[in-house]
Amino acid sequence: MGQTCSMDVTSMQLLFCLLVFVALAIVILYWTVSLLARRGKCIQLAMDLERVGIAIAFLVSATSMFGSLYFSEIANYEPCRLCWYQRICMYPIAIVLLVALIRRRRDVVPYVLTLASLGAAISIYHYLVEWYPTLESNVCSLDVPCTTVWFREFGFVSLPQMALTGFVTVFTVLVAPRVAAMKVDPDSE
Repeated sequence: MGQTCSMDVTSMQLLFCLLVFVALAIVILYWTVSLLARRGKCIQLAMDLERVGIAIAFLVSATSMFGSLYFSEIANYEPCRLCWYQRICMYPIAIVLLVALIRRRRDVVPYVLTLASLGAAISIYHYLVEWYPTLESNVCSLDVPCTTVWFREFGFVSLPQMALTGFVTVFTVLVAPRVAAMKVDPDSE
């Protein structure tokens, strides 16, 4: 039975790692359409992507939240202090965006962007600490050091990198359509 459980954890690791690539594809799609819309192309697609931005941001943040809960509560990967800080940023994003979806409100975007930016900064630092353990500056405890790498799939996808991808995706789907809507100065071209 223990082997079945470890296989399930391995399968879930792979699933969440593959979701990183889906999220990265979303980031590329949003920025590409945004830049094309600024040039007068794909304007309708940019508007459609803006309409679904909060829903996509919610799905990404909720998936990130449930993924972190899975890895700590079922896979028993004990979170370090930086993991907790990332959770402190991600969990409210999911909740705020759910309420925004239900109430059909867009005025939460500045708050979500603030949390996503803070979370991304923490994730970048955590990811660097995984690769360069000498960077750790007594932030984490000896029991659960921030240098612990629970897994690294495809040579680079780890838990902090997954969190970073989640924060960047949330940020992108909420900001890229606004960039597309900005006026291009004809004299700058």
